[in-house]
Amino acid sequence: MTAPSSPVPARPLRYGVIGTGMMGCEHIANLVHLGRTDAVDGVAAVEVVALADPTPCSLEWGVAAAGPAGTGGTAIDTYADHRSLLERDDLDAVVIASPNHTHATVLRDALATGLAVMVEKPLCTTVEDCLDVRRMAADRDALTWVGLEYRYMPAVATLLGELRTGVCGTTRMVSIREHRFPFLVKVGNWNRFTANTGGTLVEKCCHFFDLMRLVAGADPVRVMASGGQDVNHLDEEYDGRVPDIVDNAFVIVDFANGVRGALDLSMFAEGGRHEQEIVVVGDRAKLETAVPGDTVFVGPRDRSGVREVAAPTPADVTYAGFHHGSSFVEHRRFVDCVRSGRPAEVTVDDGLWSVLMGVAAHRSIDEGRVVHLEGSTVR
Repeated sequence: MTAPSSPVPARPLRYGVIGTGMMGCEHIANLVHLGRTDAVDGVAAVEVVALADPTPCSLEWGVAAAGPAGTGGTAIDTYADHRSLLERDDLDAVVIASPNHTHATVLRDALATGLAVMVEKPLCTTVEDCLDVRRMAADRDALTWVGLEYRYMPAVATLLGELRTGVCGTTRMVSIREHRFPFLVKVGNWNRFTANTGGTLVEKCCHFFDLMRLVAGADPVRVMASGGQDVNHLDEEYDGRVPDIVDNAFVIVDFANGVRGALDLSMFAEGGRHEQEIVVVGDRAKLETAVPGDTVFVGPRDRSGVREVAAPTPADVTYAGFHHGSSFVEHRRFVDCVRSGRPAEVTVDDGLWSVLMGVAAHRSIDEGRVVHLEGSTVR
């Protein structure tokens, strides 16, 4: 992928948002606050000017989330079909936050334009669709960014910063625990079925596989997993179908450079102290943090004492939202890249690998075996 050939002029960056359910409205709220916070001489940094969603109530939610501050004081335009939004000639960027199983179709249309594109995770629900999107993105000049915003959470970003100093020595292990609440209700209950989500380990855990790969500094080569649907949604039925989504799993990942990763997921463990815990161990020290949390703990092997590194939300992040300010930071960085012509910080390849790891984990569960990754092939 190449960077845009010329930076966008110093005026509000004009956004369209495709998909205005829960996450679409979260993106809109972040953009509204970013527009105000980063305004220059009273001119908003960004404006949300157009929304698309086939569900009328979702469009109403999106309009309410944008409000006058999101639209530059003019009435926002709404569309039932995303293609009508993409036909506009006054947009600079589009956010795709439609249900997972629609990403491939919407992306094929969006990537055929010259717009900068941010697509919510997961990139797509299948490896084949991800590869198709990668081919399209490689043939365009505009920015394509995948919304893996956990990288920008204050505690996680601070941990990654500490890791880059070399304090751990050679990284050997990374483990992530997510013990949380069940999936929320979405429009049409689309997230109750693997066919729509790509599976829990794609839909939810692509964030964590992305972090593992970042920490490891290498691509995965083997995945082994155990999991199932044991508690959640078993008493629900939609159009005669019972949900089939995994609600707990252990996943082990081996990386090409010898780093080992482990994921511990439970989606019926909302009573714990922390929703997520992240631990990185090297041959010299151990890093620990938690989400929610505002501290990274650095523990050297020489037992000289655990050092605490503060990881507060930056003062210029004026909207915490659902993800502890990470989506706000993500959009700010996206805007900076669009305006400067720099390439995306979170690439289509990053999105592809995070899906590959989730798909491999599901195959390991389904077939009871170790799954190997070779390039973009799961076998």
